[in-house]
Amino acid sequence: MSEALDIERWNLECEFNNTDHRTDLNGVDRLILRRGQVFTISLYLRSGTFQPGVSSLEFVAETGPQPNEQYGTRASFGLSASIDTSHWSAAVTSPPGDMVALSLCSAPDAPIGRYTLTLGPSERIEFILLFNPWCPGDAVYMENEQSLEEYVLSQDGIIFRGSYKLPISTPWNFGQFESGILDTCLQILDMNPKCLRNPGKDCSGRRNPIYVSRVLSAMVNCNDDKGVLLGKWTDGYEGGVSPLFWKGSVEILRNWDKQACQPVRYGQCWVFAAVACSISRALGIPCRVVTNYVSAHDNNGDLVIERYINENGDLLKSREMIWNYHCWVENWMSRPEFKSDFHGWQASDPTPQEKSEGVFCCGPTPVRAIKEGELTFKYDAPFVFAEVNADVVNIMKKKDGSTSKVTTYTTFVGQKISTKRVGSDAREDVTHLYKYPEGSDEEREAFKKANHQNKLLQQQQNEGLHIAIKVTSDMRKGCDFDVFAVVTNNTQSDKKCRLVFGSCAVSYSGHMGNNCGFKDLLNVELSPGAGERGASH
Repeated sequence: MSEALDIERWNLECEFNNTDHRTDLNGVDRLILRRGQVFTISLYLRSGTFQPGVSSLEFVAETGPQPNEQYGTRASFGLSASIDTSHWSAAVTSPPGDMVALSLCSAPDAPIGRYTLTLGPSERIEFILLFNPWCPGDAVYMENEQSLEEYVLSQDGIIFRGSYKLPISTPWNFGQFESGILDTCLQILDMNPKCLRNPGKDCSGRRNPIYVSRVLSAMVNCNDDKGVLLGKWTDGYEGGVSPLFWKGSVEILRNWDKQACQPVRYGQCWVFAAVACSISRALGIPCRVVTNYVSAHDNNGDLVIERYINENGDLLKSREMIWNYHCWVENWMSRPEFKSDFHGWQASDPTPQEKSEGVFCCGPTPVRAIKEGELTFKYDAPFVFAEVNADVVNIMKKKDGSTSKVTTYTTFVGQKISTKRVGSDAREDVTHLYKYPEGSDEEREAFKKANHQNKLLQQQQNEGLHIAIKVTSDMRKGCDFDVFAVVTNNTQSDKKCRLVFGSCAVSYSGHMGNNCGFKDLLNVELSPGAGERGASH
């Protein structure tokens, strides 16, 4: 019969663990860990000794306000003979005695955030869990040690501004390990609207760097939420300071925290990108700031920038713009839903330009997808493609209202895409990662493919029949549940459609199993403004 250990006190070995997990720059006064990596704690027993095969100890790891095993925010496990780094596990590594050395490991896909670990019936310890780019099982794994030093651990960097003819280096203090910054970054996650609406589901989503990057893209600007920065692109910075005032992210993040999550005034693209980079690195996602010179803002989504001039050649105001430069970030991660070619750097833009799924955010989208003109990949590939590779058409608008095309430029947009070189303050040109050489056959073929896919995407969006997949709110793992397809007709005419249900299991790695459900509903008729709900069990 197993006997529970009688624990008197414990030592979290913060200095050893934090140093081993490369979080010691945050301090060693509390336990800060990276997922999928072993850590050690020491237990001191009030009475008795640990006896292999006799003594027992149960663990419960929980994160978020509504821990739930279904969401992956709660894990229960016991002692094992050895550590298994593929999931939550624990093992005793000391000989029998009144001091027990425990080795523990979190799952490499566990949600990041604040955790409580319960040992036995009542002992509780707290720690913070971060992404682990040193762990091969983590989606943010990066193999090159020099790159890890630059994109995760480096607090000082360079952001490029100026013009493509004269790039200017701007020093920036990312300060991701400065006092209080990690707590502020976790607070930013907690203040995002998805968390406020459904904290359990949001905390579950924090296992996925794609989800976290998208949340950060929305939360660095304050346009839809209690985000960090308010942008301003005109003269006059009353009630705040010019974006040129900032030299680093630390003061911005601390001001947001001190001001009870009110936006800091003011930011522009390089400031938004720099703050996003600081938060990403603080949470353990490899990140870098990228500058695109001659950057297009495609307002209508046609991959073309239409610039209107009058008969005197003067440029007329338009919502479509070409910026001297624009900054965003790239986050490093795998994309299990795509082929391996699209793992690696993912473009994400926190500057509020256009809405994505109803929110001012952009990305992450694979940089490789932009180069290949693959615009069906999530998220916001058409917008990023246009930023670096849109064609520019100058159109003359005459006094009588008629227009005529004057010139077309296919090689103007997207010049000298730049980032800081690893281990150096020099500029690294990464244009080749975003597109083939301008004017080459490969570049024009990528543009043709992108243009074709973009038209198909816009056609789908404008068809007027919208579908949403929903499940019953009481869905439980291991039990039957209903799936509903809600189809809505947003057109002004009757529509007849065919609804086909198909389902299969998908593993975390993206591997698809066999079809486990199929249903075919023929000739579903929808009147204007009406909806129809089909169900599958």
